[in-house]
Amino acid sequence: MTIRLYDTSARQIRDFVPLTAGCVSIYLCGATVQAAPHIGHIRSGLNFDIMRRWFAYRGYDVTFIRNVTDIDDKIISKSAEQGRPWWSIGYENERAFNDGYDALGCLPPTYEPRATGHITEMIEMMRGLIERGHAYEADGNVYFDVRSFPGYLELSNQDLDDLRQPSGEGETGKRDQRDFAMWKATKPGEPSWETPWGRGRPGWHLECSAMAHKYLGTAFDIHGGGIDLIFPHHENEIAQAKAYGDEFAKYWVHNGWVTMSGEKMSKSLGNSVLVSEMVKVWRPIVLRYYLGTPHYRSMIEYSEEALREAESAFARIEGFIQRVIEKAGGEVVAASEVPPAFAEAMDDDLGVPQALAIVHTTVRQGNSALAADDKEAAVARLAEVRAMLGVLGLDPLDEHWAGESSRGEDLHGVVDTLVHLVLDQRQSARDRKDWPAADAIRDQLNQSGLVIEDSPTGPRWTLGPRQ
Repeated sequence: MTIRLYDTSARQIRDFVPLTAGCVSIYLCGATVQAAPHIGHIRSGLNFDIMRRWFAYRGYDVTFIRNVTDIDDKIISKSAEQGRPWWSIGYENERAFNDGYDALGCLPPTYEPRATGHITEMIEMMRGLIERGHAYEADGNVYFDVRSFPGYLELSNQDLDDLRQPSGEGETGKRDQRDFAMWKATKPGEPSWETPWGRGRPGWHLECSAMAHKYLGTAFDIHGGGIDLIFPHHENEIAQAKAYGDEFAKYWVHNGWVTMSGEKMSKSLGNSVLVSEMVKVWRPIVLRYYLGTPHYRSMIEYSEEALREAESAFARIEGFIQRVIEKAGGEVVAASEVPPAFAEAMDDDLGVPQALAIVHTTVRQGNSALAADDKEAAVARLAEVRAMLGVLGLDPLDEHWAGESSRGEDLHGVVDTLVHLVLDQRQSARDRKDWPAADAIRDQLNQSGLVIEDSPTGPRWTLGPRQ
């Protein structure tokens, strides 16, 4: 058994060989908390949640770090616009992100450090880089000298002569415009911390280099994030960490975007879909299915039609699960191992689409067993399905999803009572052999969006696909 991952730095799929046998260390660039999350933000956390779950299934002891960037230019700008403290905006949105991760079933990280809690570590790293000749102070700013690090731009495969480094306001005193800021001199009204080079605040790139060093040491296995972070963020992280003396990440793994009309979903473009609003309309487990089942490196073009397709596909899985449980007369425990074809797909660069095809094939086999009244085979298939869905965080019988209703938990009991009143009328018509009346009632229920199935324990209703 070997897990293989696409390594951005190598530009190819590589066998995963951990630094420490039986262990895997992962650092994921988490939220910049200037605003509440849209589904594009949460996709990254969800993709790496699936990675983390698969490593755990394969027997690895996983250390998973996901940071919070709670101070940067955007947060400070929001603070000025709204007349609120920067830390208030950061904390509010940090909670919104965690609510989103939790709603979609992401396991909590091993540690979730905030940037502002690690100023000491950042100062220590800057001091070391200045002493080694890789950084310098100018006008209260501290810059990294990109020409001092020969490996700069290897991750993004750019030419230094053609580089246009993003720069912020107040970044004065650079020896070379391609140098990037690790520390920014204080400005009136902005948050600041004392350093040997004057008061100021950290640059975005320095935060992650310092926190990865703090929690994972000088070398770790996997660094992850969205493809938009390859440059400048991850490139600059590498320069700082390696120039400081760290080996840093062995593998670089990047996930694709959620797009809208072909463009990356972004608040600045006005095309974002907030998680907090989406979960009011769509079941969170369906959102997880929608965002988590495409390959992590692929782009997802957002559309309601695609969400409806995901909802219908997942409903077929849930319907099978419910029918087998009714047939079995009780709970069916997940199998201890997933089918070999599922494992093979997941080992091959987390091939979730191929793995999901095995889930649906197993569901079809289970439905055939139900049709043949083969209870033992149906139960066996459900045990396999539950094992596979558990790895993907999509088992509807898992305690995380307990009590989740189809569309509105508070109304479920009311709807259930009303539907059963109508079903009782239908059953009365069937008892007196008034088949046209019974069929008419069923057709009316179907037209209202309900699907009625006759089971050994009586009629059962579910919500049909959205129109």
